[in-house]
Amino acid sequence: MAKVLSVANQKGGVGKTTTAVNLSAALSTVNKRVLLVDIDPQGNATMGCGIDKYTLEHSICELLLDECTLEQAIIASEDALIDLIGANTDLIAAEVALLKGNGSKTKLKSLVDQQRDNYDYIIIDCPPSLNMLTINAFTASDGIVIPMQCEYYALEGLSSLIETITKIQATSNPNLEICGIIRTMYDTRNNLSNEVSVQLSQHFTHKVFKTIIPRNVKLAEAPSFGVSAINYARSSKGAIAYVALASEIIRRTQ
Repeated sequence: MAKVLSVANQKGGVGKTTTAVNLSAALSTVNKRVLLVDIDPQGNATMGCGIDKYTLEHSICELLLDECTLEQAIIASEDALIDLIGANTDLIAAEVALLKGNGSKTKLKSLVDQQRDNYDYIIIDCPPSLNMLTINAFTASDGIVIPMQCEYYALEGLSSLIETITKIQATSNPNLEICGIIRTMYDTRNNLSNEVSVQLSQHFTHKVFKTIIPRNVKLAEAPSFGVSAINYARSSKGAIAYVALASEIIRRTQ
């Protein structure tokens, strides 16, 4: 049965989508069946898997609005060797509908639960905000993977995110856990990064992944080609780091 993991941080630009796409691709390289669900209206994870968000016939928006079936919405990404439920700006309309509807917090959960037997991992790429879409993702998930840069403002944002997770645990998903915090865009030459990394390890101890995602040109280039870094430059430091992260996550979730 699949483990459902949301990749989330309400602060943008921390490598959230890069983590969702490359973690999914890395898991597939070790023969895990992976479904990536893009619930960010920007649709960057969709594009990063080589799927044109502008030509999607069926997306997560239609699914949430009961306008298509799961079978219609699931697309095979030939690049990443995973399955994908894509997203685009139409998803904003679904969020408005969720705000008005009954059972709005559990809509995504009901869809995800139908696919648990078909995959080993279901990865959800959340929007960079704590909105109804993110709440749906957290309610549907077993764990949260939190990408964050090692800077002081990021620590403040992490506190807010943990408060939200605690509220979801108390209301709609008592089994939700923080799977781990992954340090992204890390520059070992930056004293501030090193200082914040130490603080992070002191405060969250075993919740911080040992793997660190470095600043890496290949990671930045891959999305412009609509591919994961795993397949764009498998020997790059960034791709190797995500393979290591996948191994850590497998150990933590078994």
